[in-house]
Order: sequence, then C-alpha cells, then structure tokens
Amino acid sequence: MNLRKITTMTLVWSLIVLTLNSIVLYVVPEGRISNWAVWKFWGLTKHDWSAQHTTVGFLFLFAGIVHIYLNWKPIMNYMKNKAKQFRLFSGASTVGFLLTLIFVVGTYYHVPPIITIVDFSEQIKEGAATKYGDPPYGQAQSSSLQGFAGRMGLDLQKSIDLLGAAGIQVTDEKEMIQDIAKRSGNTPQQVYDIIKPAGLPASTEGVDSHTEGGSNGDIEVPKSGMGKKTITQLCDEIGQDCAMIIEGLKKRGMSIDPDQKLKDLAAENGTGPMQMYEAMVEIVKENQGQ
Repeated sequence: MNLRKITTMTLVWSLIVLTLNSIVLYVVPEGRISNWAVWKFWGLTKHDWSAQHTTVGFLFLFAGIVHIYLNWKPIMNYMKNKAKQFRLFSGASTVGFLLTLIFVVGTYYHVPPIITIVDFSEQIKEGAATKYGDPPYGQAQSSSLQGFAGRMGLDLQKSIDLLGAAGIQVTDEKEMIQDIAKRSGNTPQQVYDIIKPAGLPASTEGVDSHTEGGSNGDIEVPKSGMGKKTITQLCDEIGQDCAMIIEGLKKRGMSIDPDQKLKDLAAENGTGPMQMYEAMVEIVKENQGQ
C-alpha cells in the first residue's frame, strides 16, 4: 500500500474526529458539573471525549510529522523566492507565521475578536451550571449517602425516608450518591433535590467532622485534585499518620498501595475517592477515641 496515501487519509480522518471532539469539548460543562449531572453525548462522558481528543491528537501529530517528511521538497519550495533561493520567511511562510502569531498573542492579551472564542465557550459552560446544577463540593457524587448528609447538614434517616417516598429504596447508608442516582434513573442533583427537605435545625446544620472547623476538628477537608494524589500525599496534606490510616483501610478489607493514586485505589476497591476519604475520617476518629 502507498504510504503517502495512507498518511494523507489518516490526517483527514483524524482531523474529522478532532474537529468533532473539539466542538464537544468547547461546549461540554466543567468537570465538576458534568460528573454531578452525569453528562453524556452519544453515550460518552466528558472524560471519554477528552481521552479520545488526546489519543487521536497524538495520531494526527504523528501522521503530520510523516506527512512533512514525505512532502519535504514541496515544503522547501514554498520557502524559496522567485530566484529559487531559500528564505525561511517567504511570502507564504510569513503569512502562515503571522496568522499563528496573531492568534497566540491575541489569546494571551485577551484581544477581541480572538478572545471572544474563549469567552463564548465560558458562557456556554456557565449556562450549564444553571441548567444541570452545581455540586455543593468537590466529588460530592462519590460521597456515601451518610457522608453527603453529614456534609450538607441533612438528617440521615429522614433523607432515607424521603428517598423511599420517591420510590428509591436505600438499604446501605454507605452507598454512593452517584450509585443511588444511577440505579434510580436520576442524576446526583435530582437525588440531592429529593433529600434537601431533610435539613437539620440551624444550630446543627453543616456541623460534621468532614468539614474544616467542624465539631471534632480532627481532619481538614482535602484540597482540590484529591483523586490524583496518593494515599501518602493525602495523609501529609491533611496532617495525619499515614501508617495508621493505611492499616485501618486494610482492616476494612481494602487493597492499598501507598504509591497509587486515590482514584485508582478507589476503583480497585469498588468505591469512590470521597468514600475512601470518609473511611480515613472514621479511622482517625476511632484512633482518637482509643
């Protein structure tokens, strides 16, 4: 088969896919909202579209390099003047360079109409927050019902009763919000809307050991990007004994690799990053009570 033809058609097809991915990622809600709303397009989540954009982008880049190699002579001809002398900035090369430079500099300095492209995307994403709802805190969808109720100042039993009244039976308070939503055909936001009336009195609302400055004040809320940190990094960040926490997680039947990312550990143990964090909170409280 002809390598030149294969390279050209690979560029064409990968460009088509990249164009589609770019359009989708241009309008997709922010990660926290897309996860909270279980956003999908053609059955793919934002993570799926982003992953495809990365891998197909590498294919396009590789094919582009091969294409340049196969067409090196014509490209060099584009950089020659009428006297056939090489000029880096020939007419065509100069125009191409200036167009690229205008977009790079214009984006950096927020020059319209170039920055309008970015602004319009942000407006679409902001509208998604209104349409789908904004999660009350990071990784809220992967919290257990018990942990979510504690964080949001909701009465746990009343929350379970409200869900039951809505036809959603909960037998395990450790079940994740996203799992409750999925099996009931709802989004996490819709589950939250159902249990909102279960709010505790103002004097106790929102007071819980999962929040910084809560009644026990024993463990601080982790900063953003919790799922990308290892257990060791997370323990250092929240100022707790890592060996004690790892031992406690293992006693709960979890397989723990201190050098593995929390989100990967959670997936291997059939749970979510926030649920693992909640387990860490419980371990700290148990050891402080001894």
